[in-house]
Amino acid sequence: MTRRDFPVKIHAGVNGRSAAVGAGVLALAMAGLTACGSDNNSSSSSSSGGSSSSTSAAAGGSTSASGTSSSSAASGTITCAKGTLSGQGSTAQNTAIVKFIKDFQTQCGNDTNVSYNGTGSGPGVTAFIQKQADFAGSDYPLSSAQQPQADARCTSGKALSVATVPGIISVMYNIPGVTKLNLSASNLGKIFNGKITKWNDPAIAADNAGVTLPALAIQTFHRSDASGTSFNFSNYLNKTAPTDFPAAANKQWPGTGGQSAQGSKGVAQSVKTTSGAIGYAEVSYATSSQLNTAVIGNAAGKFVPLTPANASNFISKAKVDTTGGNYLFNFDYTYSADDAYPAVLVTYEIVCSAGNDSAKLPLLKNFLAYTAGSGAQSQLEGLGYVALASDQQSAVAQIFNGLS
Repeated sequence: MTRRDFPVKIHAGVNGRSAAVGAGVLALAMAGLTACGSDNNSSSSSSSGGSSSSTSAAAGGSTSASGTSSSSAASGTITCAKGTLSGQGSTAQNTAIVKFIKDFQTQCGNDTNVSYNGTGSGPGVTAFIQKQADFAGSDYPLSSAQQPQADARCTSGKALSVATVPGIISVMYNIPGVTKLNLSASNLGKIFNGKITKWNDPAIAADNAGVTLPALAIQTFHRSDASGTSFNFSNYLNKTAPTDFPAAANKQWPGTGGQSAQGSKGVAQSVKTTSGAIGYAEVSYATSSQLNTAVIGNAAGKFVPLTPANASNFISKAKVDTTGGNYLFNFDYTYSADDAYPAVLVTYEIVCSAGNDSAKLPLLKNFLAYTAGSGAQSQLEGLGYVALASDQQSAVAQIFNGLS
C-alpha cells in the first residue's frame, strides 16, 4: 500500500470568501444542476435512486482526427477521438463534467458525442456494473461488495476508482433574518438526529453571540437516494462528533428523523421553500438556490468558513492510497487547523483498467485524461470545486492514459 501527503492547488479568484457562499460567485455555472457526495473508506453496496440530469453537450467547431495521445492531460489540451461515450452517476460532479463535455465536444465536433447522466453515485455504479455506462462517477470508491461485480463487468481487468474532482459540502439553512450562523459538529449531530429541535436552543445560541435566533422549529432534510454526499457528510459528523452522531457513514442517510428529498437538487429546493429548514449538499446547489451556508466546526471545536482555500487546506492533509492501481483519498478528520474546512468529498471516476470496448477506448482515454489535466482542472474553483495539484493531475492522467 502506497500512501503520501499531497498538496491541493487552489487557483486565485475565490479565496477568502465568507461562509454565506452566496449566489453571485458561481451562478453562471449552476444551470441544470443535480448533486451527490464521497469518502474513501469502505462503503456498503449501492442501491438505486438519485435525481436524474442527463446532459450531452452540443458539439461544434472543428473536427480533429481520432487520437490516443498520452499527452492530453499533462498539457491540458484536448486530444479528440470519434465515437459515442456515456457516463452516469455522481451529481456532485455534474456541473464540472457538463462543462468538460461542452469544452471537449466544441473542440472535437459532431463526430464526438459524450454524455453524462447525473443519477447519483449508487445508480451510477449500478449502471456501470450492468454495462449501461462506459464510466461512472461516484463520491465513494467501489466497496468490497461492488468490486468483484465491477471486475466481472470489465472481463479482462480490474475496475478502478480514480479520484478526479474534489468538492465541498455545504450546510444550507433557511432561517428568516439570520445570515450568519455557527454550527458545531456536536450541534449538527444533534440537529440531524432530532435532539435539538428549535433554532433558539441554548446550545446553538451559545455559539452565536449577537445573533437573534428565532423560536422556530428546525426542519432537517437529507437525501432519500443512495448518495456519496450523504456518505461523506455523515462521515464528517461521525468522525468529528461520534457521541452526538454515532451512526457510521453510509450512502443511505444513517441519521434518525428528518425529512428526505430526492437528490441534492431536491434537498436544496426543500430547504429554500421551508422556513426553519437545514440540509446538506455540494456547494454549487447552495449558491444556485441563493441559500446561506453555515460556518461549521471541526474536531477541535473551531469554526471554519466555507471557502475553496479552506477546503483545499483540509484536503491537503489526506492520504493517497494507490493500492491495486486505484487513486483514493483518505481524509483526516482529526486535522483541526483554523483554516481547514472539514466537510469535503471527492468524486471518483469508475472505469475498467482493461477490457474496455476497443471502438470506444480512444475516446474514453482522451476524455478522462482531459478531465484530469490542467485545462479542465484550472476551471474547477470557478465552478465551486477544488482542483487537484499538478502532480495529482499527472498521476491521474497516467492512470487514464493506461486504460486498455
